[in-house]
Amino acid sequence: MKRRLCVTDLVFALGPRINAAGRIEHGQQAVELLLAGDLAEAEQIALRVDAHNVQRQELDKDITREALEMIATAPDAVDAWSTVLFKPTWHKGVIGIVASRLIEHYYRPTIVLTESNGKVVGSARSVRGFDVYEAIHACSDLLEQFGGHMYAAGLTMRPEQVAPFRERFEAHVRATLPLAYRTPVEEVDLEVDLDAFNARFVNVLRHMAPYGPGNMRPTFVARGLVDTGSARVVGTDHLKLTLRPAHAAGPRYDAIAFKQAHHMDLVRSGAPFSVLFTLEENEWQGRTTLQLNIKDIKPGSAVEVHGAAHELVLAQ
Repeated sequence: MKRRLCVTDLVFALGPRINAAGRIEHGQQAVELLLAGDLAEAEQIALRVDAHNVQRQELDKDITREALEMIATAPDAVDAWSTVLFKPTWHKGVIGIVASRLIEHYYRPTIVLTESNGKVVGSARSVRGFDVYEAIHACSDLLEQFGGHMYAAGLTMRPEQVAPFRERFEAHVRATLPLAYRTPVEEVDLEVDLDAFNARFVNVLRHMAPYGPGNMRPTFVARGLVDTGSARVVGTDHLKLTLRPAHAAGPRYDAIAFKQAHHMDLVRSGAPFSVLFTLEENEWQGRTTLQLNIKDIKPGSAVEVHGAAHELVLAQ
């Protein structure tokens, strides 16, 4: 990288590659990379670690696609309150990531299982407010071992226990998951108009950095926006937009919406929509511009902001 590094680079560029070493082969490679004594040694290890990350991305994509197909074609799976999927050939190192991906599509407690050394092993992920560890504990007589915390856990069982476990886990989730927790919620810091983003505003945000766990980027909502006609799909399923107010000659801002190509019809319709986003500075060829990193898009003003906490409820 030819520019100054920031926390975003650590979280989204370096971090995944370090993690991929352990997911695909062995975490020792990441240790050797960080302790490398000279540049030539570091470059050789970095190439291997980067190759592992590419493989991790391919596995993540392929297994997620298979898992979604399983949900779509299994009787009653789409309308279930939980997801428990098992395929013995899935790669053990990415099933936790896949569980998180599935929650993006079906917002409910999710467990993804595969086979390792004759046992069935799995990773669980949860939704806001639901203790997935306690739900697994309620099925502990069917398990060899388990561990974790409220939002993520791991478990091991014998192959013949998969079906009984799926049934028991689903029953427990139905009995204990409050209906309100079946809708995803985002905390919003401020509802804004695009013309609020002047140099002074951006400078204040810059002083709040570095951002990361414990100090996340401020999240904003803007309503009544349209695309200028430049919307296009980039990569496999990302949207690249240029946004402006629908009924005013206001400022225009570039925006990126990762994994949201499914919103293209809405964006191209010309109808106003609302966006949930963070504001980022995008550096390209020595030039810095503001960019909206869109977390969600809703038609019209189909979002509700409640109370002093500015809690945004995203209707499914």
